[in-house]
Amino acid sequence: MELVRRRYVEVGVFAGAAIIFALIWQGVLADHPDADLRFRVDFSPLLSIPIALKIHISSALIAFFTGWWILAGPKGTGMHKKLGWTWVIAMGSTAISSFWLTGLNNGSFSWIHGLSAWTVVGLPMGIYAIRRKNVKKHAKHMTGMFFGGMILAGLFTFLPGRLMWHLFFTI
Repeated sequence: MELVRRRYVEVGVFAGAAIIFALIWQGVLADHPDADLRFRVDFSPLLSIPIALKIHISSALIAFFTGWWILAGPKGTGMHKKLGWTWVIAMGSTAISSFWLTGLNNGSFSWIHGLSAWTVVGLPMGIYAIRRKNVKKHAKHMTGMFFGGMILAGLFTFLPGRLMWHLFFTI
């Protein structure tokens, strides 16, 4: 029952974030009423970005795909543990590398860095929980970080004007 309730909360958080994201996206695009929004793929901007951003993006991609695999697969197996360590290292690298990325807030930390700090603290807590055989607490920490750190924060990287926007969309 607890798992079902937690899933409803996760879906609710994601739905709320998607609505906020859509409203922000609509507001930004409303400034360009005659814009011809098109999907495209252009990875050339990745060649000129700082190394911290390259580390951040590659770690985030590894964490995202590994995390989905872990969530979809059986729990407690040897593969789950190996992939789990891969995910922890990738999430840690993503969170730590974000502290060198301050372009969103004119050279200062932004609210997204709060998610990074939460991840740096939450990862050891999730590991500690499973070492103490507290599977529920472990699952709560790890899925919370996946949905908060990967899905929620990742969604906002696609806002107009940000790097992911430039890689996949054009006006």
